[in-house]
Amino acid sequence: MVKQLDCEHFPGMATIADRYDAFILDVWGVLHDGVSLYPGVVDTLHRLTDASKPFVMLTNAPRRSKAVAEAMVGMGMPQNFCSHIMSSGEATYNDLDERSNPFYKNIGRRFFHTGPERDRGLFKDLDWEETKTLENCDLMVNTGPWRDGETISDYEDILRIGAQKKIPMICANPDLEVVRGGRKIICAGALALRFTELGGSVRWLGKPKIEIYDYCFKLLGGISKERIAAIGDSFRTDLAGARNAGIDPILVCGGIHSAELSGFSSMSGAIEKLASEWGVMPVATMDIFTW
Repeated sequence: MVKQLDCEHFPGMATIADRYDAFILDVWGVLHDGVSLYPGVVDTLHRLTDASKPFVMLTNAPRRSKAVAEAMVGMGMPQNFCSHIMSSGEATYNDLDERSNPFYKNIGRRFFHTGPERDRGLFKDLDWEETKTLENCDLMVNTGPWRDGETISDYEDILRIGAQKKIPMICANPDLEVVRGGRKIICAGALALRFTELGGSVRWLGKPKIEIYDYCFKLLGGISKERIAAIGDSFRTDLAGARNAGIDPILVCGGIHSAELSGFSSMSGAIEKLASEWGVMPVATMDIFTW
């Protein structure tokens, strides 16, 4: 059972900003839809900056933080707002480069990649060898489907073979799905979840794992967790991750759960149902990330 808390709904950040000293912001679903920045986002970030409220952008994008910044600048995000970005791709790069986790103890250096061409910058300068088949690989690195529009069933044979051969997997994006330009597409997390159902072993890197939040806390320079809030659109990753990290979760209703929330006659009833399903209650909600 989820502890029932008072969950206030706000029209925007103007009131919420006064309650905290810093924010961890989800990117896809809060700041943009994969194609364009949402209206009001740049103005809201300007206002947070003017109010001396620092923020870190935390995303489950399976690309290096620099690539995430370049993509957002291409959408019209001012460069100065992209100085503090942490991506699950960056965490994956560091993990593969350092190999310090016991997970790697008996793993060689040959990997098989599932994911689109745009994610391949993740492997630049790493001391790993890519193989095109599962026959001679030591690790599956999953950054998502090769092409938008594919389904989990398109990968059933690959996932089943990998599980049968006991090849471990790195999931560089725990999200199950995102909305790109108004259309839902599956993410690496959906493939990794099916892999675990088939008996495969997965190392998840990104939200809701607490380790990625430690990077954010360092970037925020020691601000107390009690004074930090995380703003996201996913119960499974953003809100659960915030709770795991010991900070307040705030839900943006216009993201991945928008259809579920709009199907209820009352917003509070919808929030309670989702909170019960996912085991975490937001402290506050807003329709979109605006001032």
